[in-house]
Amino acid sequence: MAVSIDTVYQRVLAIANKEQRGYVTPQEFNILANQAQMDIFEQYFYDKNQFLRQPGNDTTYSDMIDLLDEKIDIFEKYRAVVVLGSDGIATMPDYYRMGELYTDACGRFVEIEKINQNEVHHILASPLTAPTLNYPVYVRIGGTTEINRNRSIQIYPTTIPTSSTVVCNYIARPTQVAWGYVVVNNQALYNSSSTTNFELHEAEETNLVFKILALAGIIIKDPNLYQQASTENVQDIQEEKQ
Repeated sequence: MAVSIDTVYQRVLAIANKEQRGYVTPQEFNILANQAQMDIFEQYFYDKNQFLRQPGNDTTYSDMIDLLDEKIDIFEKYRAVVVLGSDGIATMPDYYRMGELYTDACGRFVEIEKINQNEVHHILASPLTAPTLNYPVYVRIGGTTEINRNRSIQIYPTTIPTSSTVVCNYIARPTQVAWGYVVVNNQALYNSSSTTNFELHEAEETNLVFKILALAGIIIKDPNLYQQASTENVQDIQEEKQ
C-alpha cells in the first residue's frame, strides 16, 4: 500500500503552521516531497549493506534485512523487455540499479554476463573467451541522447538476431510524486485526479513527514523547525536500527 501524499502534506502543514512558523506552498511541497522520497529510497541500499555485515535474527517480522527487502521489493521489476537493435546494441529500461540480463538467442534463456570496457578487447581477441550465443556478454556504452545516455549497452556476439528476446531484472526509481490541486478563490484545493502518491512502503509515512519538514525549515528560514524535524527523523531511524 502506497503512502498518501495528501496525508503527508496535511501533516506537514499542521506542524509547520503551528506557532505561525510559515506556510509551505504546493509547489514547494512537491519539490521537497520528491527529494525526501529519493533520500529515503537511496538509504535502503546503504542500510542493507550495513546490516549484511551484522548477524541477523530468526524473528520473521523484525529482522532488518527482511524489512529492507520488503521495502525494496516494491521497486523490483522482472523480465522487463530490453529493446534490441542492430549489431547487438540495445537500450535498457530506465532503472536505478540493474540486475541480470537474459536472452533466448540460442533457443533457451541464458544470462548475458556483464564485462568492463577494458576487458572487451582481450575477451574478443581470444578464441577461448570469445562470446557466443550460448555465452553472451555485454558492456555499457554511451548513448547519443539524454534519454539513452546511461541506458545503452553493446551485446556480444554482435551477430545476435534482432528477433531474439532480451529481458532484464532491475530496481526502478520511485515515480515522481505530486500533490495535485486546483486554485479556487486564490486557495489551493486538493485534486485527486492530478495527484501521484508516494510509492514508498506505508511504514515510511512518518519518515517522509519529518524529512520534508526538515527541508521546509530551510525554505521558510526557520532553524528551529529544521532542527526539531531533523532530530525526530534521526531518532526514528535509530530506533529502527536498534
